[in-house]
Amino acid sequence: MLRRTLKRMGWETLLRRSVRALFGRKVEADFTTSDKYWDDRYRNGGNSGAGSYGRLATFKSEVLNDFVGRNGIKSVIEFGSGDGNQLTLANYPFYQGVDVSKTAVHSCRVRFAGDLNKKFMTLAEYDGQCAELSLSLDVIYHLVEDDTYDSYMTTLFAAAERYVIVYASNMDDHTSALHVRHRKFTDWVSANQSGFKLVSHIPNRYPFEPKDQTNSSFADFFVFEAISS
Repeated sequence: MLRRTLKRMGWETLLRRSVRALFGRKVEADFTTSDKYWDDRYRNGGNSGAGSYGRLATFKSEVLNDFVGRNGIKSVIEFGSGDGNQLTLANYPFYQGVDVSKTAVHSCRVRFAGDLNKKFMTLAEYDGQCAELSLSLDVIYHLVEDDTYDSYMTTLFAAAERYVIVYASNMDDHTSALHVRHRKFTDWVSANQSGFKLVSHIPNRYPFEPKDQTNSSFADFFVFEAISS
């Protein structure tokens, strides 16, 4: 459906408009790696994108806060914590945020300096910390390199004591945006994480709309639970 819509409206034009709408700036012409793209983006004043603001951020927080409350989650770790705007809507007893960008981590440390229940570290500083719930929000489709993707997914699941929640697209597709690559990550989980099972798929309240890309998304929630031995 998405592919047919994109073809009908003009694939490259639509995707480039989508990138501008989602991220507030054009794709860098000198893109080299995912890590560098995001570090440069935050260092140059960019933010985590439309998915962390407005009604999409509200939707995500409602789903996550409800899940944390219903399941008695005491600790959360997020890989790709970004600028922290999504976190301002969260109700987590204890939170650890991990990001590739030193700029984003520093900004969050300043922003949440008075909250002792929130910790932030760069990916380089991460040393195997775990939590009951491991989170990935709007990250996977930005991991364009296979080795980066494999390493991220392995770390994401290794850090989970009970649950992993992923908010992302779930299809294999390249786009004209150099920093976006959609992946059917559930196939990776099935092949590499036999200790987890998919227990819930929550469709987006605001599914992707080409004419309103700032307030809609191709991402859904996928909840994985650790299988008791």
